[in-house]
Parts: sequence; C-alpha cells; structure tokens
Amino acid sequence: MAMGRWRRERELIPWRPIREIDEIFDEMEHHFEDVFGRPFFPVTWKRAPAVRAWSPPLEVFEREDEYIVKAELPGMKKEEIDISVIGDTLTIKGERKTEKEAKEEDYYLCERCYGSFERSLSLPTAVETGKVEAKYENGVLEIKLPKIPEAKPKRVEISVK
Repeated sequence: MAMGRWRRERELIPWRPIREIDEIFDEMEHHFEDVFGRPFFPVTWKRAPAVRAWSPPLEVFEREDEYIVKAELPGMKKEEIDISVIGDTLTIKGERKTEKEAKEEDYYLCERCYGSFERSLSLPTAVETGKVEAKYENGVLEIKLPKIPEAKPKRVEISVK
C-alpha cells in the first residue's frame, strides 16, 4: 500500500484530481529549484489563473456565555456572505468573484482563489439563534453565538462535613 503525506485540508474539501496534479507539479518545481538553484519554468510560463475552490480559514473559541467564530473573507462584500444557524450547526456560505482587470496572457503568477464556498461547524451545544450577532470589518467576519442558559457551565460548590 502506498503511503502519502497527510494533508489537513483534505478533511474539509472533496478530492479533485486536478488539484492533486497542480500540487505535484508545484512540489516538483520546488525540488528542481532546490537542486539547481533556479525554477524549472520561468515565472512567465506559469499557467493563467483559474477559478479554484477555496475555503476561508476559521478561528473558533469559547467564552463563558458564547461561542465566537471568526472567518477571513478579504475582498468580499457583506451581501456576498450568508450565515445560518440551525440547532447546533453554523453554516457560512459565499462567493468571491474574479476581477476582470487583467487578461490571462498578462499574468505572471496568481495565487488568489475565487469561487463559492460553504463551511459548516457543529458547535458543542445549541445556541440562542435569535440572539446571534455578526460583524464584518476589515475582511474578517466575526459571529457571536450566545449559549442557551442550560448549556452554560454551572459551578457546584462541595460542602465538607
């Protein structure tokens, strides 16, 4: 059985053979550059940008009475982002569209990703859906999800006799 490197991003996105080929090509190019001190292909030969699937990075943490979710969504407008909460599941959807400023033949390198995305998170407990707040500032979406009262941890004092 062939063993491969474990890559964390494959947990959240479907397998796409073209992406595998791109990764292998990029890895070969890095090895060539390490050995010979120059890239295998000049930068001008890099392929033109394609609309690639992407997934915004998230930061999730818990406070005493709420969960906080932050997503990096640079270059998007609030109208392009959709947030929904059903029970203990938060879903963030959106689409980042390409800019049509440059022609494909004018590109030297494009590492930005475009296209639609959808991220769903299962929270440890249900939240008060009517009190969920979202704020979008400087390309960062921050969602505050208040815990339902019975989900809050309650400290129990121990009596000694």
